[in-house]
Amino acid sequence: VHLGTSSWTFPGWAGLVYASHASAQVLARDGLAAYARHPLLRSVSLDRAFYRPLDAAEYAACARQVPEDFRFVVKAPARICDAVLRELGGRGSPPNPMFLDAQAALDDVVRPAMAGLGKKLGALVFQISPLPPQWLGRRDALLERLGTPLGALPPGLCPAVEVRDAAWLCTDFAALLRTHGATYCLGLHPRLPPIDDQLPML
Repeated sequence: VHLGTSSWTFPGWAGLVYASHASAQVLARDGLAAYARHPLLRSVSLDRAFYRPLDAAEYAACARQVPEDFRFVVKAPARICDAVLRELGGRGSPPNPMFLDAQAALDDVVRPAMAGLGKKLGALVFQISPLPPQWLGRRDALLERLGTPLGALPPGLCPAVEVRDAAWLCTDFAALLRTHGATYCLGLHPRLPPIDDQLPML
């Protein structure tokens, strides 16, 4: 079991994880090694990969700061996991032609993360953004679309899928995840049922 958080840049951990107070900006640059020395924190999510793809050198720089038993959770970029193209404010409208594109997933996240992190790569998460109305009624098409990148992943990875819509939650979705050796991520989100109601997905 690898316990961890979504980031290592929380200034409120001064005296608990970090020896002294530092700003989030300083921690973003220098805090990972201190975070990884904490005996309970054996993992962290590289959430920033969701906002822009990271290259192998950036992943390798993270890997050099942590011990061998440490693992990173890596998120596929939003440009793969969002069905619409969004403006800076978050509003989405035009369809995203790269939504769950297998080749983009391999090029943008899988190969760079594997090359840079090696065995320190833990879960590879496809965090599917809230779906626009035109997708919500097309469950079969969604499952087929998701199966494409999952089926293209090289062996040995630990894929996981996080969703933001209850429309995903069905036995066919669970079966698709099992087929590809992927894990369902329990999620707290206004568009999802309570955690207890999501447990059967596991």
